Amino acid sequence: MFSKKLRLPHTLAFRLTLWYALIFTISSFGAYLVFNLLIASGLRERTDQQLLAEVGELSSHLALKGVDAVELDITHDAASVGLDRMFLRVLTPEGKELVSTDMASWPDMSVNRSALQRISTGTAHVFETLAMPQLRHKVRILYGIIGPGKIIQMGKSLEDDERFLEAFREKFFIIMATLMTFGALIGWFMARRALQDIEEVTQTAESISKGAIERRVPLKARGGEIERLASTFNKMLDRINGLINGMREMTDSIAHDLRSPITRIRGIAEMTLTTGESLDEYETMAANTIEECDHLLQMIETMLDISELEAGAGNLAMQQVDLTRVVGDACELFQPLAEDKNITVVAKVPTGSHVHGDIQRLQRMVANLLDNAIKYTPSDGTVTVSVDGDGSQTFVSVRDTGIGISGDELANIFDRFYRCDRSRSEAGVGLGLSLVMAIARSHGGDVAVSSFPGKGSTFTVSLPRKPLT
Repeated sequence: MFSKKLRLPHTLAFRLTLWYALIFTISSFGAYLVFNLLIASGLRERTDQQLLAEVGELSSHLALKGVDAVELDITHDAASVGLDRMFLRVLTPEGKELVSTDMASWPDMSVNRSALQRISTGTAHVFETLAMPQLRHKVRILYGIIGPGKIIQMGKSLEDDERFLEAFREKFFIIMATLMTFGALIGWFMARRALQDIEEVTQTAESISKGAIERRVPLKARGGEIERLASTFNKMLDRINGLINGMREMTDSIAHDLRSPITRIRGIAEMTLTTGESLDEYETMAANTIEECDHLLQMIETMLDISELEAGAGNLAMQQVDLTRVVGDACELFQPLAEDKNITVVAKVPTGSHVHGDIQRLQRMVANLLDNAIKYTPSDGTVTVSVDGDGSQTFVSVRDTGIGISGDELANIFDRFYRCDRSRSEAGVGLGLSLVMAIARSHGGDVAVSSFPGKGSTFTVSLPRKPLT
């Protein structure tokens, strides 16, 4: 438990929570900047409208009642708002002061000559915001015309606006800090919940690494992605388990099939050494040993060929191959063997049936199918080899009238070292059909079989006409 706590910062859930918190913080800061800008802009707009309304009112009073009335108005307005929060003064276009409120709270408040010049050239009003060292808060100032030759300079402290913004910032950050805390906790909970099924996959993998190969990830309807991961992981485990069982079976079969010729070699050698008296007996022992060794080498080479083809490392010498010629040569080659068993071999092959493939592997494929058909067909039987096809594929069929294969055994005949019960009396190790399947699939094709016990079997190889892309 302590070691897990030490590794907490390195867990995916912890990193996801940090990412959630970081994204939430950045989003909150962005929202704060937007809200702060909108609020500040709204407050400034409100202040400007108030100042403009005041200018309009003073302009009307000046036109109706004269300068004295304006002086009373600005004094009254400043007093009502607060002399330390607002000032007004009437200026000439040259900047000479005509009327002013008490400026004691506004030391060194100068006149912006540039603003006066702009007003004189026709600008209706000019705004500016000043931040002065002697004042605690910024000041919003308006220059505007209230009458002929008279410009009003009106300043208002932004104290209320700044305090409102400060209160907004404080509350905003308090709320954001609270939300971030809850957000981090919720993010941690959600991350842990989302990764719980992945943790189950990890625990299953750890159990399997310790030898519990039968363990599987429990499937729960929580989410499509995790559910698909667990299902795919279980399928992979089933596949691996099948391969392991296949390897075990293959190892057992190899051990069994190697034991027999090795035992025969040892028995022949031991018998000859014990009882042999003539050179002929030793020559016979050597010949039998060579024959058994050839059988072993052939079996090993076939196993290697199957493994290379299934792994895609067969180094196929691809070229245009005339299947008509391949099938015809194979039938001619096996004709003597068929005649010895009084079996008729019939070849139904059209001319010019081409595929793209490795001619040596295809020859071996057809030879294995013919050898099997003749081997398991009794005397007076028939083996028919035909080549057919369509625009995209070519089909090679080998049909016999032999012993046939039962339905229970049909699904396993292409497995390595698998031999049907009725075929165990014949010589062989059960690799021929496995090699046929490996060659066909390495060429992008497949093998299909139909069989009826006592009536015979039909093996059909489908091969693409065009090269594999």
